[in-house]
Amino acid sequence: MINLSVVVLTKNEEACIAECLESVKWADEIILVDDESTDRTIEIAKQYTSKIISRKMDVEGRHRNWAYAQTRNLWVLSLDADEKVTPELKPEIEEAVKSQEFVAYDIPLRNYISNYWVKYGGWYPASKVRLFKKDKFKYEEAEVHPRAFIDGKCGHLKSDIIHKGYPDLEHFLSSVNRQSTQEAKKWINTGRKMTLVWITWRTVDRFFRRYLRKKAYKDGLYGFVIAYFDSLYQILSYVKYREMLRNSKR
Repeated sequence: MINLSVVVLTKNEEACIAECLESVKWADEIILVDDESTDRTIEIAKQYTSKIISRKMDVEGRHRNWAYAQTRNLWVLSLDADEKVTPELKPEIEEAVKSQEFVAYDIPLRNYISNYWVKYGGWYPASKVRLFKKDKFKYEEAEVHPRAFIDGKCGHLKSDIIHKGYPDLEHFLSSVNRQSTQEAKKWINTGRKMTLVWITWRTVDRFFRRYLRKKAYKDGLYGFVIAYFDSLYQILSYVKYREMLRNSKR
């Protein structure tokens, strides 16, 4: 066992939770924080851990910070339910926890749409801080894409976390729609003043940056779709932002 707490946030994840938890069964503690699942998520998770906590997701950053505070170990590995740790990553995590050289580590994410590994357009390695000392790390309390704050030096691990977040393109497009709504709410809540000129520039810039500079074209049709909808995310967020402003004045 590694003196490490694994934290997994869930909501109706019966299709993938077993594979996720199986990949970290060597951890000293596994905590599941569940957002009122109505499927077999909890039933399946009980085969791997008895520490299952029910908590309604409010603001993502706040929810994650609360979940990490429930662990008994200083070191935390944060996973989403549709992710799993590769066998090659386990010894790297063990060594990182023992060495104490850094207070946090980012880990490469190997992202998939369906069974296709998306390698370009900024989707790989797409490293994120997932291993950290809980007293040296916290998220911004934002609803979407919360920023991570680290009190100390951050290292880098080489092996991957596999992320199968999108079973098909429909799920990817649904995610774009959902996150653009959350982005618009974030702009409203933080009082940001967005203009059509700025958003139009951002939309065009994001497409060419993703498709050409980050070589999404090498992923063929998937690469084009990813670049296109990544840029469309900006204009969708803006339209929803304007709609929310209008509704708030009624």
